[in-house]
Amino acid sequence: MPLSVKNLKRLSAMGLLVYSALSHATDIGVVGLFPGKAILVVDGAPPKTYTVGSNISSDTKLIDADRESATVMVNGKRKVLTLGQTVHRSAASSGNSVVLKAGDRGHFTAQATINGRSVNMLVDTGATLIALPAAEAIRLGINYKKGLQGSSNTAGGIVATYIIKLDTVRIGDVELHQVDASVIEQGLDVSLLGMSFLNRMEMRREGDQMTLTKRY
Repeated sequence: MPLSVKNLKRLSAMGLLVYSALSHATDIGVVGLFPGKAILVVDGAPPKTYTVGSNISSDTKLIDADRESATVMVNGKRKVLTLGQTVHRSAASSGNSVVLKAGDRGHFTAQATINGRSVNMLVDTGATLIALPAAEAIRLGINYKKGLQGSSNTAGGIVATYIIKLDTVRIGDVELHQVDASVIEQGLDVSLLGMSFLNRMEMRREGDQMTLTKRY
């Protein structure tokens, strides 16, 4: 069934209203429904027509559509949406998401376990790797001096560092294996949750909350 420009504009407006109400929590919105096809707004992009069987993204596929609803498969989970409804992709990753709350100074911290032992970490997107003070690594039972030795230029001068792999890093229900990290012998007072962990997450911030969802 062909769409007129007038109808497409009306359907697009409906989708945009839904997106405005839900702000950045929305990834996929349904703005048009037809047998075998659905018009979807994905991540705020212009409306696009998808046929049944089409991949919407790397983890999402349209598997059914009629005049009443569209069914999408998100991370292996079926979601049935009617006109104007939306789905947040990370919501389908049950058991693979964790929500962090900012502290008084606006910094995000996470109570993590490394190799099964608890450690408090500061989220730092500027850190290439997870970074641990040497004293913390020793407390965690890590023989870091078996790692690859290097050096780092800090405010206190050049300090010795060791590159290691952590068997497991877990925050809430999210667990990663074989994560690169550096151990810094001097000048670091707090453990940093760096990009060797965060690169494997979908990061979504809303106000004083950050949601981390495991991507792989």
